[in-house]
Amino acid sequence: MPRPSLLLTTLLLLSSSLNVAHGGFFKKKHRRQKAGTKYNEHDAVHVVVNKVGPFNNPTETYRYYSLPFCHKHADEEEHLEAAGEFNDFEGADGMDDAYENEPRIALAGRRIQGDRIGAERHKQRLGESIAGDRRETSPYELSFQDDIEWRLLCKTTLGEKELTKLKDAIHNNYFFEMFIEDLPMWGYVGDFEDEDAILGEMQGSHTYLFPHLHFKIGTNGQRIVSATVTTERDRRVDITNVHKPTTVQFSYSVEWFEDHTLQWKDRMTRYADSRFLPSSFEIHWLSIINSFVLVLLLTAFLTIILMRVLKNDFSRYMELDDETLEEEESGWKLIHGDVFRFPEFPVLFCASVGTGVQLIVATFFLLGLALTNLISTTRRGSILAGMVVLYCLTCTVGSYVSTRLYLQMNGKAWVRCVLVTAGLFPVPVATVFMWVNTVALVHGSTSALPFSTIFTVAALYSLLACPLTVLGGILAKNYASHDFNAPTRTTKVAREIPTEVPWYRSRFVQMLISGFLPFSAIYIELHYIFASMWGHQIYTLFGILLFAFVLLIIVTSFISVALLYFQLAREDHRWWWSTFINAGMTGLFIYAYSFFYYFHRSGMSGVLQGSFYFGYMAIISFAFFLMLGSAGFHFSLVFVKHIYSRVKCD
Repeated sequence: MPRPSLLLTTLLLLSSSLNVAHGGFFKKKHRRQKAGTKYNEHDAVHVVVNKVGPFNNPTETYRYYSLPFCHKHADEEEHLEAAGEFNDFEGADGMDDAYENEPRIALAGRRIQGDRIGAERHKQRLGESIAGDRRETSPYELSFQDDIEWRLLCKTTLGEKELTKLKDAIHNNYFFEMFIEDLPMWGYVGDFEDEDAILGEMQGSHTYLFPHLHFKIGTNGQRIVSATVTTERDRRVDITNVHKPTTVQFSYSVEWFEDHTLQWKDRMTRYADSRFLPSSFEIHWLSIINSFVLVLLLTAFLTIILMRVLKNDFSRYMELDDETLEEEESGWKLIHGDVFRFPEFPVLFCASVGTGVQLIVATFFLLGLALTNLISTTRRGSILAGMVVLYCLTCTVGSYVSTRLYLQMNGKAWVRCVLVTAGLFPVPVATVFMWVNTVALVHGSTSALPFSTIFTVAALYSLLACPLTVLGGILAKNYASHDFNAPTRTTKVAREIPTEVPWYRSRFVQMLISGFLPFSAIYIELHYIFASMWGHQIYTLFGILLFAFVLLIIVTSFISVALLYFQLAREDHRWWWSTFINAGMTGLFIYAYSFFYYFHRSGMSGVLQGSFYFGYMAIISFAFFLMLGSAGFHFSLVFVKHIYSRVKCD
């Protein structure tokens, strides 16, 4: 082929490719409707559709238009014809009583424009994409303060494929989600009757589609402060027989009302009382009071016991001379030459401690920003996006703490410590993400993150987290103190550890005690957090959450110190890893509770939902393991240094 012809062919192919791309992946996305917009009368109000999915599986969501809903609004001629049909068949056989009151006025409010097309993508924030939102345009034509008694959206004939898809969705309790500005609205796709709970569909059972939506929108002045959507059972369509093509008229109505009692800034408070969302906050304050009393009694008990025991130990050890001390059969002073012997695998230990401190700092910052409303707790995905950014920003803290501790242990490979710290938490997260994202892609779910979101998170880690991690290591290497300041000298030969210990002092029993007691302090609160994370409830009580988190750290630290004392008293000087693991055991109890919640407190099911739930709960439990382990270790280190600095040791 001659060169000009080849060039022309290439240009034509490139042009056609760009045209396809422009209509597909690279198509310009619609700008989001800004919350708090001031409308004038008859101004257009946009309804944004988001997703559909089983109500009991909040992570298993799909595009709204994965079901055969209307992409284009009917024109005035089609609407007039449909309205005439309703009026002509008023009271006929097979028509519900509700149709007797269908409007005889064909058009109400703003005239039909027919210029709104559905299934066109909206711009989204990072948190919304992480949360699985896929917002798209809809053909609904609403205008400010214009009531619509009834309006045809579209009239379509559904074949066997479409009916089967809708019927399966209804039998799986699919709900849909829409937005007006930032106000979410929910409703069910349909309903079924006379079905057996075990056998399912039987002879005489019926499946109904809800083709009519009623929007009820509250205003305060020129702003929209509330929005709900309801489905009308009286206008349902029987789609039990999927083999028979069914003509369905999708329609909607709009009702506007003035709500002077609800200010725009308080618009999200109504969702706590939503009938669609399950109520779960009746005894919330009782749970936190119960936890506080438990923690108070536990810490007071441990403090009194430890103070009395330590006082007796100090008195006994100060009065004994060296010859008498050698005759003692047991005691924590006898291992003063081994107690500061550094642990095995120091790189992994220091990285775990540093990462735990980093997560604690990031969590406190996140809760503080949520309390001060600098992060919107009602905005979809804002907490997730905030945690991602805060983790990246606090990487310097984690690297600094881990590298400083490693250098104090006379470590030489501090660069390796920095690298392990950089990957200790992100690598498990990335591993779980790759698995659940693959499962979501196979199922065609919106829970699968788009490439742009993955690229953004990867860029944040590569360009922000990694450099800050290296910076933290360099600061610790050059400016932090490398002296461990141990109050006693460590002997060259390790003391033999007694092997015969009572069963109740064994390592396994200690781990159970150290995990169960802190878990019991947050058990009730944990139910509400799970209901928010893995349900449709909006969690807004971040003050209580901060209080519960502080209580958890305190009680974990006290229990770690108490168990450490008993370990040292039986002359076991290997306390570094045991203290960290004991303190972090609450994370394992949280993961065990997640199984109980999944099977006995929720209606979740399926491979997709199970993968997301157990995968990300493993990550959350691992984060608690690192945070509480680090907190328990630091309190224990202060305790050990204090008691050995109070007694006379050679």
